[in-house]
Amino acid sequence: MEIKLVNLASYPAPIRLAGFFLTLLLLWLPLAAPIYFLGNDKNLVTILTMGLLFAEFLVLLRIWGKNIYRQPQLLKIYGLVRTRQNVLELVKGLNIGLLFTLSLFGLEGLLGWVVWQDSDRLLKIIIEGFISALGVAFAEELVFRGWLLNELQRDYRPNTVLWADGIIFASLHFLKSFKEMIRTLPTFPALLLLGLTLVWAKRGSKGRLGLSIGLHAGLVWGYYIINVGQLVKFSNRVPEWVTGIDRNPLAGVMGLIFLGILAFWMRKRAQG
Repeated sequence: MEIKLVNLASYPAPIRLAGFFLTLLLLWLPLAAPIYFLGNDKNLVTILTMGLLFAEFLVLLRIWGKNIYRQPQLLKIYGLVRTRQNVLELVKGLNIGLLFTLSLFGLEGLLGWVVWQDSDRLLKIIIEGFISALGVAFAEELVFRGWLLNELQRDYRPNTVLWADGIIFASLHFLKSFKEMIRTLPTFPALLLLGLTLVWAKRGSKGRLGLSIGLHAGLVWGYYIINVGQLVKFSNRVPEWVTGIDRNPLAGVMGLIFLGILAFWMRKRAQG
């Protein structure tokens, strides 16, 4: 039986999500395919195709809200509101995320697990990292803690929504070849915990998205500065699973502990 657009709001969340995703894919593929096949620079192709995908996502959200839910201001419902409080929470999240990342590597330095290195291009990396991290965090939080969370909340209980959102977030970030998924398996629990943390951050902010974006951006920003700037050299005094597989702190015990502290904080804030 054909699903009419005007009646889609009454269908279960999985059908609504699939309908949105397939529509987005049909809009994106005809424009992305030529870029993919004709582009020579892999990084530029990725930037252009992903940028196009997000732009079409924003356009489709407006159509979706107006025609499916009769709500033309879906972005506000998702928590993307232009208020002083939301901006302050974004800045707060940035500081917390950056501090947690730098503190993790700082502690590992004190323990002798990493050795700090100098960089003559640190300022450039800090600026590049900030712009990149904020862009990634804005896009992902709007998708996962905005659109996806809202769709799930329309059908399911809060605890089900929390875990579903976290699992979907972790799974999509973890997708790669089977061999690589097995090798980097410790990354999945950390990604799941991060997904839960960002949901708690939004709930503790009365539905505003600023803190979630800020936390996400701060964590990515800190890692970008450390990794791209090559500011640390691992001493190999402890196994890789302690500091992180492939130097990714999310794939190590230390990163999971620090993330656990942040998750506990955001959970208490959401409950309070």
